[in-house]
Amino acid sequence: MPHIFEGGHLREYQEHGFNWLYFLKKYGLKGILADDMGLGKTIQTIALVTKLKQDSKRPNRGVICLVVCPTSVVENWVNEFQRFAPMVKVREYTGINRKKVLEKLGLLTEVAVTSYNIASRDISILGKIKWDLVVLDEAQKIKNYETTTSKACKMLAADYRLALTGTPVENRLS
Repeated sequence: MPHIFEGGHLREYQEHGFNWLYFLKKYGLKGILADDMGLGKTIQTIALVTKLKQDSKRPNRGVICLVVCPTSVVENWVNEFQRFAPMVKVREYTGINRKKVLEKLGLLTEVAVTSYNIASRDISILGKIKWDLVVLDEAQKIKNYETTTSKACKMLAADYRLALTGTPVENRLS
């Protein structure tokens, strides 16, 4: 794994997770990263976004990514990107003026980070964008497929979808 972070390298188990995510993307598969809490799912995802930016054939921008997460960790995602991958342009898609972030998408922003509530509320806007990558953090939030949040997240158009969870996911035939 090349040195892609300003602040250091991935730990061995994080590198395995990153390699898994990159393998899935390379072969057009969707993915779930279900590590225990605190093992670095955020960092592995940032490594993936950074690698996809490096691989991008578009010189003016890297990947266009949407991270959907609980409101309580939106700022954490932004801070972690700024800390470990300052070369990636990241912005919060929150607050009253959030739609201005999308106007600059691809120019000043490569990653937009928003909450599940706002993603549900603004699905008519976010659903029109063809995202390179959509990341659902704490993906157990959409486990019930009948909820508005789950339906909204499924309407997000993306080349690659990634679900992150530190909570066990139940297997069900339905």
